[in-house]
Amino acid sequence: MGHDLPFTWRKREDDMSHVAHRFTGSTVIVTGAGSGIGRATAERLLTEGARVVAVDLVSDRLSRLVEEVEGEVISVPLDITEPTAAAHIVDVAGARIDGLANVAGIMDGFEPTAEVSDATWERVMAVNVTAMMRLTRAVLPHMLEREHGSIVNVGSEAGQRGSAAGTPYTTSKHAVNGFTRSTAVFYTPKGVRCNAVAPGPVATGIEAPFHSEWAQQRLGPLFQTNIPAVARPEELAAAITWLLSEDASNVSGAVLSVDGGWAAI
Repeated sequence: MGHDLPFTWRKREDDMSHVAHRFTGSTVIVTGAGSGIGRATAERLLTEGARVVAVDLVSDRLSRLVEEVEGEVISVPLDITEPTAAAHIVDVAGARIDGLANVAGIMDGFEPTAEVSDATWERVMAVNVTAMMRLTRAVLPHMLEREHGSIVNVGSEAGQRGSAAGTPYTTSKHAVNGFTRSTAVFYTPKGVRCNAVAPGPVATGIEAPFHSEWAQQRLGPLFQTNIPAVARPEELAAAITWLLSEDASNVSGAVLSVDGGWAAI
């Protein structure tokens, strides 16, 4: 989030350990795959043997992913908020879809409720909630037919509290948690698991400036005293791929905090 932090957490400098062949023969869709958490997740899945359907708004990012990694990547450059996007992604993926990582998301400008514009509200909800719902809805028939599948949504620490972002983003990430749990209730008995991760601040390059003087005054001091160190995208990818994998076969409906202990403060 770009704020000075009161303490740091010593990170491992080596790469996160991977599990060879954990996803061999599997097809996994990853949105937001061109950068940040999405790119790290796509890279890890490829390293572990998956065929990855990589979705991102920016085609250049996907081109770099294809050029720079080994493994089978199917590049799908599009805006996930388009009404036909989900059907197109599933079409490209093919009949077998084993996993879905709904990573794509956008921030707000930390707008408090009285200062939220319709445009900001609608865009944040469209990307963070509606697009996630449509793509999940589109993959479910494929997973249910085989009675097997795993869906992981990227929420946020903002979905656990009211003091981590502006009103639009906070609302959208609370919705991600509810969507995750409801989906799990309906479909876990049919072999399809649904979970979420809730990151704190992550070094993704997404800009999150304050657009509100009141938000800066209200939230700024909280950020200075409460937020743990910024995570690396690879640390989130490790949690996401674990939840996608059979190693988490008895985990469904969970919202896993991957936030450096922020949820415990």
